[in-house]
Amino acid sequence: MQVKKVVTYVLVAFVIFYLFTRPAAAASAVNGVFDGIVHGADQLAVFFTNVLT
Repeated sequence: MQVKKVVTYVLVAFVIFYLFTRPAAAASAVNGVFDGIVHGADQLAVFFTNVLT
């Protein structure tokens, strides 16, 4: 249980450090994640449209 808490704090500290040292790269990474989610949702919509028609 204690190890999980320490790993979580280290991960949060790394994210904060990354945001402050490379904000453009962090924004690009977040943008890429959102683009992937949107693309996946679009493909899911196409799938269901083809199944239901």
